[in-house]
Amino acid sequence: MKLIIAIIKPFKLDEVKEALSGAGIEGMTVTEVKGFGRQKGHTEIYRGSEYTVDFLPKVKLEIAVADELVSKAVTAITGAAKTGKIGDGKIFVVPLEDVIRIRTDEHGDAAV
Repeated sequence: MKLIIAIIKPFKLDEVKEALSGAGIEGMTVTEVKGFGRQKGHTEIYRGSEYTVDFLPKVKLEIAVADELVSKAVTAITGAAKTGKIGDGKIFVVPLEDVIRIRTDEHGDAAV
């Protein structure tokens, strides 16, 4: 099993959710986060004063999937989240040692 962590632009969340659902992937955790990468934020003017916005709003998705679904999930996320502009986000795929469903005590793929 793998844990897919995707950081995407907030307005792309619905498209990514639909793409994952279309790929047969159910269940995810969504967190509103702030951060920056290469774009290093931007400057804005508020009431005549210029200030730097270092941390931009993003959405973090965490999805536990079986090994055979990883490429499907990554393809769905990249296809739906891509705008072609800087700041589209990142996807991290990390090994997942175990998953336990609390209600039934199921382990592994059955718990996902």
